[in-house]
Amino acid sequence: MPSHLFADRSAQPPEPGSVDALISQTRRLRGEVDAVRRDTVVDDDDAQGRWQRALCDLAVHHLDDLREHLDQLKEGLPPAPETVELPQAAPEAGPEAQTRVGSAEWNLLTDEVSWSDELFQIFGRSPEAGALPLDELGSTLFSEDQPLLTAWVTACLVDGKPIDGEFRIVRADGRVRTLHMRGEPVLDSDGCTASMWAVLRDVSELRRSQRAVRESRDSLQRQREIAQTEHRLAVELQEAVLPPWRGSLRFPHSSAGTLDVAAHYLPSATSALIGGDWYDALELPDACSLLTVGDLTGHGVTATSGMAMMLGALRGMAMAGIEPGPLMGWLNQLLETSVQPALGSAVCCRYDPARRVLSWAQAGHPAPLLFRRGSGRSLLPPEGVLLGATSGASYGQAEERLEVGDLLVLHTDGLTPRSIEFSRADGTERLLALAPRFSAARSAQECVRIVIEEFGESEREDDACVLVARVGG
Repeated sequence: MPSHLFADRSAQPPEPGSVDALISQTRRLRGEVDAVRRDTVVDDDDAQGRWQRALCDLAVHHLDDLREHLDQLKEGLPPAPETVELPQAAPEAGPEAQTRVGSAEWNLLTDEVSWSDELFQIFGRSPEAGALPLDELGSTLFSEDQPLLTAWVTACLVDGKPIDGEFRIVRADGRVRTLHMRGEPVLDSDGCTASMWAVLRDVSELRRSQRAVRESRDSLQRQREIAQTEHRLAVELQEAVLPPWRGSLRFPHSSAGTLDVAAHYLPSATSALIGGDWYDALELPDACSLLTVGDLTGHGVTATSGMAMMLGALRGMAMAGIEPGPLMGWLNQLLETSVQPALGSAVCCRYDPARRVLSWAQAGHPAPLLFRRGSGRSLLPPEGVLLGATSGASYGQAEERLEVGDLLVLHTDGLTPRSIEFSRADGTERLLALAPRFSAARSAQECVRIVIEEFGESEREDDACVLVARVGG
């Protein structure tokens, strides 16, 4: 077995210029990573931030170790006795910011033990107390780690196997440290084991950082799983409250002016923003049809339960024959006097198939879009209505005569992104641009699918509803 480098005193250190360049690069990178770490704002509820901070800490520890190894490489072997300084980019370093690499040699022929000054620091042992012989080294270890070290040393001295492993020690001051030991036998000229040489590295902070990364990553994963479960339950609750029909509706069945109706609910990417958006379509006793979409203020279970109450009231007033304008006023008053969320926005339509007339009113909501013969436009808002007014407003009512083949699109504000890049007008233009595709569609359900393809982003900022109604002959 070839002799270890420790026994080869003729070995020369690498060129100092190349090592200096590596040290400078490491120092610069360490400072940049430390700046990122300081800029990472973390609070107790931010699992993502804690994970990012833990990764930065781990990277800093790796760079600190690399800098120390390069410093020792520059000095050559054996390591210089002075303590290797940490980079100046770590002013927060405390008493543990010491050299974390030391070396030792145990001579089996003379029983002489040689420890570097760094190793005394690692063990918290004064040089006056002397270095520990191999048979006493185990006394500093955790009891469960002692058999492991004994087996490593025996295999090294008897079988010539190198040592590469970790164990924990308890220093004289009571502090627990984790050490990584790499050792090899040093052979004499006859090929017999003369001594054992080892490098011991204090990896306590490194392992602590790695544990922090694992724990923060696991915490983040658990939070994501909880958020996914909450999101799924919130969507299921919202869909349970919305009208149970899926696919297309055709009503009134006995009239020549039938309506083909389809709708869809698009949930937000987060459960905290789900709840409050609705759509509804209902055949009324006088053969007219109710079409409505809207949203309540707030989100969550409170908004969803408020939506259930609101849909019941809205249907009841529509069944009683109340027109959209007065209906909106009564609905707003009902919500204002209840403990449930207030009316955020809504559009309510009543279609009379006998006259093919659509009567409608709105409260701070996008006006219905009318598509006819391959082009589309927004319906003119009712006169006397202040857009956005939801309290004490006297809701006006507008009428629009429809034709066979006309397509109505009603949607809530959340359909389009709420950002600087997109406004309500931008969303309307995107919908109007779908006119040729709507014209080629064979059903209201197919039109809904077209809208979902255009606006159904996987990571939606808010939930939304869209309702499509096509006038039949």
